[in-house]
Amino acid sequence: MSDNPNAPAALGSATSPAQQALAAETQAETTATGTLRTPVKAKYIGFLLWAMFGAYVALVAPIGLSLSLRIQELAPSNVELLGLVIGIAAIVTTITGPLVGIWSDRARSRFGRRRPFALAGAVAGIIGLAVVAAAANVPVVLLGWILTSAGWSMTMNSLIQSQADRLPESQYGRVAGMTGFVQMVAPVAGVGLASAFIGNNYLVFLVPGSVGLIAILCWVLFVKERDTRDIRFAEPMSLGKTLSGLVFNPRRYPDFAWNWLARLLFMTGVTFSSTYTSLFFASRLTTSGQVADIGPLIAVLSLISVVVTGVGALFGGFLSDKLNRRRVFVLSSGILYTIGAVTLAFGGSNFGVLIIGSCLTGLALGIFSSVDQALVLNVLPEKDTDAGRFLGINGYSTSIAQAVAPLLATPLILIGVAGNDKNYGLLFLVAAALTIVAGIIVQWGVKSVR
Repeated sequence: MSDNPNAPAALGSATSPAQQALAAETQAETTATGTLRTPVKAKYIGFLLWAMFGAYVALVAPIGLSLSLRIQELAPSNVELLGLVIGIAAIVTTITGPLVGIWSDRARSRFGRRRPFALAGAVAGIIGLAVVAAAANVPVVLLGWILTSAGWSMTMNSLIQSQADRLPESQYGRVAGMTGFVQMVAPVAGVGLASAFIGNNYLVFLVPGSVGLIAILCWVLFVKERDTRDIRFAEPMSLGKTLSGLVFNPRRYPDFAWNWLARLLFMTGVTFSSTYTSLFFASRLTTSGQVADIGPLIAVLSLISVVVTGVGALFGGFLSDKLNRRRVFVLSSGILYTIGAVTLAFGGSNFGVLIIGSCLTGLALGIFSSVDQALVLNVLPEKDTDAGRFLGINGYSTSIAQAVAPLLATPLILIGVAGNDKNYGLLFLVAAALTIVAGIIVQWGVKSVR
């Protein structure tokens, strides 16, 4: 589909002379169901990136700073409640993601399928931020954060679903690379923006939230979708059909299933290492083992990581489109992350070696994040009718990894040590194993994509 929401579409395959001529002139692609897609223009990509940036600023700034300030203010002796608040909200969002995706797939609206959900999510998200800012106790913070997470996640999912609806395969990688770069930069910008308003509970939440709302309003106003009020569905929605839509048959969609498993393993490995990165560096570079003693160093490392990961996302996305290859880049990212993680595990207290290891893992994560996002769109089942549902299911892989990995990491860091020592090196070795296995699974299991 082109930037014109009324771009031509066919019910059969694109074999007519008119469609063949259009394809030859515009590099249009025809899906399995006959939907004709032409490359999207810079206007679409520009507003997509701006909307992604705003949504990430609104959601990640509180996670990085504002939410910690609120919990510390309301429960100074129980700051561990922060993890509980974020974890419960993540569980709710994991459940609501596919449900909203199914609803979005079947939405009939003059504004299209995705824009209403993107806007509704942004409105719910900023209301949730206001609730958190005004909360008098932690339970109210929890309720507000659940609304915030569910809202902004719905918005971000709608933007990804729009890509599945409109991008031809020839643009998957480059757009995924640019959105991946935005996802690396937005958290840093969001936390920096929020930090300027520390001391004002409302502004520290609502200024980043307003950036997100404005960005989504621009998306809704200037990126048009086809009117879907005339769409008819073979089967009406029912509770049973909705619940069955939360899972899928891996035998029917083997490429999607193998990629899902690989993504789960890769993100589990990344979460293993990233959860304890600050503590790891403190244990290697200080005698006290206190993170507070290397605060400036952590800031520098974070900046380096953002730059390297962003470069990896852009490089991987654009080059995978150019070469029309996905699997080799996913395998390469697994190999690169493994090398970086092993370097960190055996790097001792050599600061230069640790920096190299961090750069390698950051570069690998950037390549994986963009190319695997493109690969997901390549293998997405029922792309023209159930993109929202399957993208929601795909999101399970990341959500499960982020929920399970920290729990599994706790006993791992106690293996083979005594007293207050922690075996952080073992975490990086496990991460190395998981990421290389993920790359091998994609290379071996995914058959329909080069």
